[in-house]
Amino acid sequence: MRIDKFLSTVNLVKRRAISEDMLEHSVVFLNGNPVKKAKEVKVGDIIELRYIEYIDKYEVLVIPTTKSTPKSRQDEYVRKV
Repeated sequence: MRIDKFLSTVNLVKRRAISEDMLEHSVVFLNGNPVKKAKEVKVGDIIELRYIEYIDKYEVLVIPTTKSTPKSRQDEYVRKV
């Protein structure tokens, strides 16, 4: 799954447009490297969201098969590192 879709599907960002904007401005890193929106996410990858005041890190546990997932089930797909 593409990283822009993954971020919005597992509710790390509210909308896909926001994830695309974050990727364009090099706020999202995959395994320590800045990525473009077409980069594929795999199980075991580490996603970093680098905000101005803090950094959130998530490990990918499962790739979702549906277009959207409930926020209450976010822990099934990613684990905060």
